[in-house]
Order: sequence, then C-alpha cells, then structure tokens
Amino acid sequence: MKRFLLAAAVSLLTATSAMAQTVYLVRHAEKADAGADPALSEAGQARAAALAAMLADVHPGHIFTSPLQRTRLTAAPTAAFHSVTVEPISLDGGGAAHVAAIAERVRALPEDAVVLIVGHSNTVPPIARALGYAEAADMPECEYDRMTTLHLMGDTGAHGQVTRYGAPTTCP
Repeated sequence: MKRFLLAAAVSLLTATSAMAQTVYLVRHAEKADAGADPALSEAGQARAAALAAMLADVHPGHIFTSPLQRTRLTAAPTAAFHSVTVEPISLDGGGAAHVAAIAERVRALPEDAVVLIVGHSNTVPPIARALGYAEAADMPECEYDRMTTLHLMGDTGAHGQVTRYGAPTTCP
C-alpha cells in the first residue's frame, strides 16, 4: 500500500510539473544611450548573448517583447537559437494595458508552454504579478541581470524564483 501511495504521489507531481506553463521574465539588456528607442550597448549585446546561452536547453516556444528595439534586440539571440519569432506586444494604452495584453497572451497558450518575456524595469514586475506571482519585487532602473522564472499552475497561482544571468549589475 505504501508503494502504491508513493507511486501515486510521484505520478501526481510529475503530471503537475508537466502541466505548468514556464515563463522567463527579464528586463531588456543595457542601452547604448538615453534616447527614446536606443539599441543595445556592447554590454547589452553581451547580456543578450548570455540570455541565449542561459536558455539554450529551455526551448521557449513563444517570445513576447515590447515594440521597442532594446527589448527585441535582447530577445533576438534566443529567438535565433530556437528558431522562434519574436512577438512585440503593443504599448498602446500605456503600461497597464501592455501588462494586461501580455498576461492575456500567456494565459491563452497551452498549459505546457515555455515563454520568454523581455520587458522593462517598470513592466517586468507588474507582468509577474499579473501572472500570479505576488512576491515580484519592483526593479530599480540600474538592474539588468534579474531573471524571474515562473511556473504557472492554472488557477492555483504561480511559483517563482529569481536568479541572475550575465555580468552582475550593481545599483548605487
């Protein structure tokens, strides 16, 4: 009987893991300048390459960004490696509408989808919260190395963890 219960528990855990969406959220990499729609700096290009290396074994099937080139350029090496098209999500209607649109797109995906979202310091935490990860901390403007990984469990919420990738960033 104990073996049966153990096997049933392992089976349930495996099934639950297989049914969770996995979402990776990062801020765009370092900008070349302070313009309205800047490209990436050399450090930013290196971080974008580090993101692709970090996600090499993950196989995201969907990549969402804002329409600004710094988010698209950050996602580009990962998209190229996995042969995935980057899908920019409009900023029309402001930040809250953008966050809601991304959350809606993620929720519409299959329950086993793997997603990369590249946003901004003022959108990444709200997106994580909109997806059910209430613990998402605000992100300072000087932080570029945070990766939040979420496992979305349907209506039961999200489990998340924060890791770092690429060169460490320091905030004053």
